[in-house]
Amino acid sequence: MSAAVRTLRALHVGRAADDPLVLPGPWDAASARAFEAAGFQALATPSAGIAASLGYEDGSTPADEMFAAVARIVRSVSVPVSADLEGGYGLAPKELVGRVLETGAVGVNLEDSDGASGLRDAHAHADWLAEVRAEAGDALFVNARTDVYLSGAPDPVAAALDRALLYAAAGADCVYPICAPPRDLPLLRAGLGDALPVNAFARPDGPAFAELGRLGATRITLGPGLLLRTLDHVRDLAEELRGGVG
Repeated sequence: MSAAVRTLRALHVGRAADDPLVLPGPWDAASARAFEAAGFQALATPSAGIAASLGYEDGSTPADEMFAAVARIVRSVSVPVSADLEGGYGLAPKELVGRVLETGAVGVNLEDSDGASGLRDAHAHADWLAEVRAEAGDALFVNARTDVYLSGAPDPVAAALDRALLYAAAGADCVYPICAPPRDLPLLRAGLGDALPVNAFARPDGPAFAELGRLGATRITLGPGLLLRTLDHVRDLAEELRGGVG
């Protein structure tokens, strides 16, 4: 096990309820360096943010370009990096793990939806995660994202718990019920017990990080939110510059 993956694993353990692990999402090397300079101990790339930075719609970044972007981010910082690789780009577990490790990332975020076809079969996805775990050994921290809250499931808490427990048994290190409302975090935390830490998605208009931690989140990510806020500033700057022309 590398020092970087040991560090990433340790950051998820023994945290106070009001001190969740916050992982900013860099979309390029420059943003990664800015987050490291601010004192963050680890980073988690957002696939949607990288897609936007490369000129693609979310979910349409070619695998080669995504891996190359992750590699540029990893080599620009000294802190551990986890890579959001969507649903794995159709790669077999051996190739997927090999390509992740080639980038230098020590964590991976893998989702259980399959584009327009919706959620993957939970047992089939768990079997695939188990193969990823077997290939990776302890070299990768596996964050298993479930998209039940995006799927319109009638009882998303129960569906998320069913999938999370399957993914835990398959060897996942953390579960990410993306877009779970804060009110559901205590139910998810209680249902999982000590099986897995919970990753929560933070929104600009949502509860503070400490409150999300008290509700049950061990880890917090922000998706492409930081890039979107940065682009707001860039647009303001562009308007200011445009106003000075002529």
